[in-house]
Amino acid sequence: MLEILALIFLTKKIGAIAEKKGLKPGTWKFYTVLAWIGGELTGMIIAMTLFGKDIISLMITGIAGAIGGYLIVKAVLEKKPDSFEEDINKIGVDDLKP
Repeated sequence: MLEILALIFLTKKIGAIAEKKGLKPGTWKFYTVLAWIGGELTGMIIAMTLFGKDIISLMITGIAGAIGGYLIVKAVLEKKPDSFEEDINKIGVDDLKP
């Protein structure tokens, strides 16, 4: 349950960053969910090979992989250029003020 709440919170943050960049937030939210699930599964597979079937290590490594997946999506999104529409709309606005 806590993972779902964390995922909702993190997808909202990714959506806000995507809007600032001028990209579709829904697409990046979807990428975040996919990266979360993929990272969690990868982390659990790594934990199974290293630690066996110890539930605690599976959960901890799975969460670490999920957070890693989120951080990868966030890093890729932050490297995208910002939207220039805001800058274009602000040209000449300061000139009109007395």
